[in-house]
This record gives sequence, C-alpha cells and structure tokens, in this order.
Amino acid sequence: MDFLELAAKRYSVRKFKEEKVRQEDLDKILKAGMLAPTAHNDQPQRILVINSDEALEKLKKCTACHFNAPTALLICSDKDACWTRKYDGKKSYDIDAAIVTTHMMLEAENIGVGTTWVMHFRPQVVREEFALPDNYEASAMLMMGYPAPDAEPYPGHFEFKDEKELVFYNEF
Repeated sequence: MDFLELAAKRYSVRKFKEEKVRQEDLDKILKAGMLAPTAHNDQPQRILVINSDEALEKLKKCTACHFNAPTALLICSDKDACWTRKYDGKKSYDIDAAIVTTHMMLEAENIGVGTTWVMHFRPQVVREEFALPDNYEASAMLMMGYPAPDAEPYPGHFEFKDEKELVFYNEF
C-alpha cells in the first residue's frame, strides 16, 4: 500500500477489541515515533505506554475520550530538551510531539492497530495521575487497540474541504 492509500484508509477507531496491543506491534509503533523527525533532531518526545489495568484506570480520570482502549500512549515533551527558535523564542516541542504522534498513528494503521488521537484531556490531572516531571508537557494521547469487528469511521470522517480552501501558491 502506498502512503496516500494508508493515509486515506486510516480513521479514528472508537471501538476496540479487549486484547491489548501485542508487544511486537507496540515495538514497531514506538520505533516509528523514534524515527520521526524533530527540530534540530533534539528528540524531546517522552512517550508513556499505558497498558496495565491500574494505569488505564488512571487514564480514565484524565479524559472521557478513552474509548475503553486496551492500550494508550501519552505523548509528552521535555520542554528543556527541545529546540528554540532564536528570533522569537518559540519552542518546538508541540510540533515535534505532533510529528512523533503522526508517525506512530500511521505505523499503527499500517500493521492493523486502530488509533484515536486525543487532545481532549485535563492536563493537570494527567500531570498528577502520571507524576509528570515539571519540565514535561503532555501534548497528546493515542488510544489504540485492535478494531472491534463493528468499528466504523465517524460519519464526517471522509468529508474534506476543497483544495482551494487549503492550498495557496505564492500568496494568500
């Protein structure tokens, strides 16, 4: 399957089988995150695998959007380990985290693991439940598991804006 087919096939899975993601599949997904480009190759991502029953219960305190996923990744960034643009002091950690999360999400789809990217979570509860160091910031969660047989894309998933609304050449 080529990349555009993979990207088009992927959707946010909101119904999972109970089976946890197998370690060999998890290893491939995490490897994709480690291979992701980051600004200056500083690699500020810090990924917490959430797959024990206790950790999954903590996760449920952080977000209603857990979809009873049997496995989840909490993608954090070390704000002290990322690149900073000298012109305005902008730190790259959220952009880096988004690239890392996208790589893992697409590799998961590639190997048959369904995912849903979640940003609707309570950051302070995440910090408390998972004892995030002060210099870490939670950027995203990736709920994951093997899709249930009746899992379906959200009805609006395949609706896309016209290219003319999104792409411009040489000027806006």
